[in-house]
Amino acid sequence: MQITENMDINIEPKDGALNVTLKATGKLTHQDYETLIPMMEMSIKSIPNAKVNMLLDATKFEGWEAQAAWDDFKFGMEYKDIFLKIAIVGTKTWQEYAAKMGDWFMHGEVKFFYDLDEAKAWIN
Repeated sequence: MQITENMDINIEPKDGALNVTLKATGKLTHQDYETLIPMMEMSIKSIPNAKVNMLLDATKFEGWEAQAAWDDFKFGMEYKDIFLKIAIVGTKTWQEYAAKMGDWFMHGEVKFFYDLDEAKAWIN
C-alpha cells in the first residue's frame, strides 16, 4: 500500500511477529516519517511483545532530508530491541555501509543485499 509519494508498505502479523516490507524511493522527508511512524507504532502495539522482521527495498532510494534522517534514527533507537531481522536491498555501496553501521545499533541482525530474492529468502 502506498502511504506517501516516497513509501510503499505492507505490514502482516504472523505468529506473534510483524513482517514489514517497505519500499523507499527518492529522498525521504519528515512528512514521510510523520505518516510512517504512527502506522508502525500502532501495528507494534497491536501485538503483545511484538517482534519485527523488516525487508527494506532501497533500490530506488536516494537518501533522507536532514529531519527525516533524525526521525529514522530516533525511531530505530526507540524500537531497536524489537527487530529480529532487517534485510536491506540496495544498489549503492553507501547503502551497504549504512546497513553495516545500523547493525551496530540494532538488537537483531541487519544484512545488506544487492538481490531482492536473496533478501526475501534470508528474511523468511
